[in-house]
Amino acid sequence: MEKKIRVLHVLGGVGLGGAESRIMDLYRQMNRDEIQFDFLVHSAAVKRGFSEESGRKPQFYDEEILAMGGHIYVLPKFKVYNYFSYKRAVRKFFAKHKEFRVVQGHMTSTAGIYLPIAKKAGVPVTVAHARNAGVVKGLKGAATRFFRQGLAEKADFCFACSMLAGQDVFGKDVVNAGKVKIIHNAIDVRRFTYDEKLRETARQQLGISGKLVLGHVGRFEYQKNHPYLLEVFAAVCEKRPDAVLLLLGEGENRLAMEERCKQLGIADRVRFLGNCKDTERYYQAMDIFLLPSFFEGLPGVLVEAQAAGLKCFASDSITREAKATDLVTYLSIEQPAQKWAEEILARAEYERSDTSHELTAAGFNVYTQAGGYSLFYEKGDSSGL
Repeated sequence: MEKKIRVLHVLGGVGLGGAESRIMDLYRQMNRDEIQFDFLVHSAAVKRGFSEESGRKPQFYDEEILAMGGHIYVLPKFKVYNYFSYKRAVRKFFAKHKEFRVVQGHMTSTAGIYLPIAKKAGVPVTVAHARNAGVVKGLKGAATRFFRQGLAEKADFCFACSMLAGQDVFGKDVVNAGKVKIIHNAIDVRRFTYDEKLRETARQQLGISGKLVLGHVGRFEYQKNHPYLLEVFAAVCEKRPDAVLLLLGEGENRLAMEERCKQLGIADRVRFLGNCKDTERYYQAMDIFLLPSFFEGLPGVLVEAQAAGLKCFASDSITREAKATDLVTYLSIEQPAQKWAEEILARAEYERSDTSHELTAAGFNVYTQAGGYSLFYEKGDSSGL
């Protein structure tokens, strides 16, 4: 019988997203002879039941997960109308898989469904982990809030990446009662630490030496507010003809944003770089980092940018808990894009430095956090987190 502890992380997928990246950062630090991560994701390729060999397309982290000994299981996407078949699929999965000591649900929209089923099936520890502080507009967002009701009572532990995320998912009363553990999204600080040589090499390879380089890392979706970001950049270009914008990520709105660049007359200054494994290289190449999101939990990309010593300009809807250094300026996305441009240009000249000590002191170093998680997975003791 296998002695190692197996932890199941439940997610929408294992693509290059914030929560996924933070879980992978943690996964890499685990002693995998003692603690092994597995993943339960969702896909339209699975209609009923669950699958270990589905028609799902491979995602960004698939190869690395499998190489580290993890398994990837697949449930059908939850569509509300398939509520009963989804529940049956979850029951079937946990009836077959009895090996998990901990089930950690990062997909809180349906955690109220799968966590109680996991518990009833004999999983010792269940966790609902709030990763975001908002929902999309419309019926999908309304459905998410409906199925989250009473979630705190359906899990053994409630974690959140920030106070805002905890309040949004579990409710202010639950957070105020001390029932939610706030665990900041930690990163591999050493990977992103400012490196002048790497910066110069990256800028030369990208052909942007001598340019004012703005950048953003995030999926092309509503939450990230790319239309406003492009307006800000267009306003910067009016004053700085040497400005360049690097956009890392993929998503359903990418083509629309490429078209928007043409409309704004900035297409020749914007680089759509897709998903990149070596994001640290691009942070080094940037001068300014932009994050005008409508909402976030605690954005790991903002922490990564600070680790790289970058000046950051972020929406004031984003939690102040993400500010580990003096490099972050919060601005309202309700004001004209020109105001952002003015603030950016006024602070564009500065000296980059190593911020690793500040990030570690603020609790954002995954090397430190890994020990606390190991204790939790082994003994159910969250005091080290």
